[in-house]
Amino acid sequence: MQTLTEVANATLEIKKSTFHAYLVPFADFEMWREKLKSDHPKARHIVWAYRALNAYGQIVENQTDDGEPKGTSGPPALNALRGAQLIDAAVLVVRYFGGIKLGPGGLVRAYAGATNAAIDVAALVPFAPKRDVRFYVPYALVQRVEYWVEKEGCGTKERVFDATGATWTLALTKAQEEAFVSFTCAFEQEGLVWL
Repeated sequence: MQTLTEVANATLEIKKSTFHAYLVPFADFEMWREKLKSDHPKARHIVWAYRALNAYGQIVENQTDDGEPKGTSGPPALNALRGAQLIDAAVLVVRYFGGIKLGPGGLVRAYAGATNAAIDVAALVPFAPKRDVRFYVPYALVQRVEYWVEKEGCGTKERVFDATGATWTLALTKAQEEAFVSFTCAFEQEGLVWL
């Protein structure tokens, strides 16, 4: 399985219709959906599909045709994600209608093609499941933890400051978690608390 860490996009033009495909990390899916609605108010359709891993290690999939004929847009985009063995990834395809109807087969090819074009230019990486690690650090340790998180490229899911320090939630792979525990082993004497 593979995933991506940054957005990739591609554009296809078929019979004067333009298909802009955006392949995004699943964590950013809702933000991108709102952004594309705002950025493309005149678009005829914004079709999407995603594959994600839930807390129980199960693959969750969803898609929408967004007004296109049933089964002609969302399912082909989802099938392209499956074919690339992508997980924790979403694709959003913005269509501007060019005045020529493509027919069901043409729509299937267009949405699958746009999704595959975005996959082709994406920087894909091997997928490693992550779990949330939650802890508290006093202000004296915040900079050191920030440095490690940035250096290791870890995702901060949440960070809440109070009067004496910060409570963090990080999404870490097993290897990252082991490295983080090793990095912070001396911090427990300085006030780190696992939550």
